[in-house]
Amino acid sequence: MSAQSKTARRSRRKRHIRKKIVGTGQRPRITVFRSLKHIYVQAVDDSTGRTLAAASSLNDELVTSLADPENGGKVGLSVAVGKALASRLKEQNVEGAVFDRNGYLYHGRVQSIADGIREGGLSL
Repeated sequence: MSAQSKTARRSRRKRHIRKKIVGTGQRPRITVFRSLKHIYVQAVDDSTGRTLAAASSLNDELVTSLADPENGGKVGLSVAVGKALASRLKEQNVEGAVFDRNGYLYHGRVQSIADGIREGGLSL
C-alpha cells in the first residue's frame, strides 16, 4: 500500500464534502482556501456557477494590519476576513449560507472564518 500525499488526502475529503453541499442564490456555498500565509473565502452560487462575493487576507486593506501577533495573528485576521465577506453578502440581501470547509479540519483559521461570518450577521 502506498502512502498518499497530504493534498491527495484533502482532495478525497473535499470530494466527499462537495457531494452533499450545494449553494443557491439565496443561500450560497462559502468555500475556504487556506495557504501558509493567507486565507481566501468566496461565496458561490452553484446553480449559475457565479461567485457572488469574495474576500481574502491578501486584498483587504482594512485587515492587513490585523496580522500582528498582538491582534490575534492569522486567526484574528481570519475573523476579520469572515466579517468582510459577510458585509459584502449583506449588501446583496443574502441572509444565510452553507459552509464548505473544503477538506480542512473545522479548527483554527477555518473555524474563525465561520465565526466571523456569523458575527457579520449571516446564518450558517
